[in-house]
Amino acid sequence: MEALKLESVVKQYGDKTAVNGISLNVGQGEIYGLLGANGAGKTTTMRMVLGLIYPDDGKILYNGKSFNSELQQVMGYLPEERGLYPKVKINEQIIYLARLRGMSASEADKSLRYWLERFEVPEYYNKKIEELSKGNQQKMGFIAAVVHKPQILILDEAFSGLDPVNVELLKGTVKELRDQGTSILFSTHRMEHVEELCRNITILDRSNTVVQGDIQQIKNGYPREQIMLRTVGEVTGLQSVPGVTSVQKQERGYLVGISEVSAAQRVLQLAIGQSEVEHFEIKEPTLNQIFIRAVGESNE
Repeated sequence: MEALKLESVVKQYGDKTAVNGISLNVGQGEIYGLLGANGAGKTTTMRMVLGLIYPDDGKILYNGKSFNSELQQVMGYLPEERGLYPKVKINEQIIYLARLRGMSASEADKSLRYWLERFEVPEYYNKKIEELSKGNQQKMGFIAAVVHKPQILILDEAFSGLDPVNVELLKGTVKELRDQGTSILFSTHRMEHVEELCRNITILDRSNTVVQGDIQQIKNGYPREQIMLRTVGEVTGLQSVPGVTSVQKQERGYLVGISEVSAAQRVLQLAIGQSEVEHFEIKEPTLNQIFIRAVGESNE
């Protein structure tokens, strides 16, 4: 049974359809990617999942059951717009939020101290949010979302504004939660994070689902149109190879556009004849390229 299941969910505001029949399944211990441009319907979908607003049609099921007030205790949410009070001490507000989610004060305190140690900032326990850097404020928001050990976690742009070290720290933490059985609905504009963390995705555009499924299967449905070629010396004549559509000189080698995969062997033979080949790769489309193509095509 899926931890979270949306069945043909619709949300309308007057004559505007914000979400038009979205369906998706998030399994236990899965990070599911929900993608889309601004205004595509992602935030509305997440708010419906959280029970903050209600669908006009369709169903949302949590472990096979409809929404009820007790679900608040098993759900966590990190919104894109952070919401902790800047002038309140971290321990006071995070423990308070955990108690609203059903934890005792002692359990909440223990969990908060665990997470502060996990992020190597135990000294923040008595600090106010306004005393922290933006990145550390964001980490406190993450702790507030997970302090009560939710079964279902909604992350909206969880890594935005973080430096690379803290991005890796939070990514590692999200993977740990997944491995412990937490079901995570993950929304971001950073496609490389989705490729690393998610197996299944839904791409929304203007309230509609335009791409959905297993990332690798989705990629297999798109043509391979680029070759990465690295050689010791210069290679000339790539542009004239049949099937080559473009040649971009890189710092170390060439990015070659092709109209058909069979052109790859012709490129390789030409390169071998002129220089030592260090690296040759027929590149699969990136999720970023698929996103741009899907959203672009849906707008035509």
